[in-house]
Amino acid sequence: MPAADDMRPGVLRRLLGGGNWAYALVPFIPIAVGLELFHASAVAIFAASALGIIPTAALMGRATEELADRAGPGIGGLLNVTFGNAPELIIALFALGAGLQEVVKASLVGSILGNILLVLGAAMVVGGRKRERQYFNRTAATAQASMLLLAAAALIMPAVYELVEGRGLPSPTAERIDYGPTVEQLSFAVAIVLILSYVAGLVFSLRTHKDLFNPPSDDEAGHEVWSIRKSVVALGVAGVAVAGMSEILVGSISEAASSIGLSEFFIGVIVIAIVGNAAEHWVAVLVASKDKMDLAVNIAIGSSAQIALFAAPVLVLVSFVLGPSPMPLVFNGFELAAVLIAVTIAINVTNEGESTWFEGVQLLATYLVLALAFLFA
Repeated sequence: MPAADDMRPGVLRRLLGGGNWAYALVPFIPIAVGLELFHASAVAIFAASALGIIPTAALMGRATEELADRAGPGIGGLLNVTFGNAPELIIALFALGAGLQEVVKASLVGSILGNILLVLGAAMVVGGRKRERQYFNRTAATAQASMLLLAAAALIMPAVYELVEGRGLPSPTAERIDYGPTVEQLSFAVAIVLILSYVAGLVFSLRTHKDLFNPPSDDEAGHEVWSIRKSVVALGVAGVAVAGMSEILVGSISEAASSIGLSEFFIGVIVIAIVGNAAEHWVAVLVASKDKMDLAVNIAIGSSAQIALFAAPVLVLVSFVLGPSPMPLVFNGFELAAVLIAVTIAINVTNEGESTWFEGVQLLATYLVLALAFLFA
């Protein structure tokens, strides 16, 4: 695609055609801002801001593809999940400040489920439509799935402690529960361990074993490639835009949920998780359609690992200075079961090093079953 400063009519037609249809939703960005300024209905603000995230996610996807083509799927996927999870963190920080700790934890679990089941499932279906099989680096994918297994163990143990020694697990309808200093201190220590593990994972994937995560890629002819600087700038602009839309979204989420009859738990675990991670959702499916399953798996599994090993513990640490009280890592029964299911599936899928469209259908079906359970919770 031509440079950003060469936006002639032919370029615009190409942007809005084919896989770049998402840029047609750009007008929803100022619409969402206008609705917010004029205090329109919460449902309208919510819908407009959610749609406004999509074109910025598409821009992020193109920039990530350019970087991945030059630097390999490891670094490209890392940059994507870093920028893609920024809205999730911003939404969570606002919710923490408002004392909606259970909504924050629901959105974290929803992000893990969404990436492993919804995103990877959709990527496998779209990528496998015209191919018998798609292949990816089994060793790299398994390493990330193993990180998820560690994270699952760490996220579950505070809940087990509270279940055995404390007052039991929280209800899906709760907003904030005071578990006492012991569980708060345990959660703080677990958060430190998770962050250290995440840093070790970065060293492993980007330095000591970077050959596993950065295999050489073939350049695609037929379009002008972006420079690394232009790609990074595009990622930054897209990240800021997604964050702005997410900030508007979080201001309307509670009232919108009440208006349409959904629980805050369902909004957190399904809606916020999907909207807040729209960037990597878009990119994973896009690159899978181009038979780049290494990058698709890296984004889906890598983003889940980043949520579990980085975003969740960071939010725990921040909660000690933001909000009415610290946020312990104590999840409800639905969330614990869903995390165990998702991590088990991630390990099974990545162990093969190949995928088919039918595997994608199974992942999507699992996500739908969990979503139905959350809806009735």
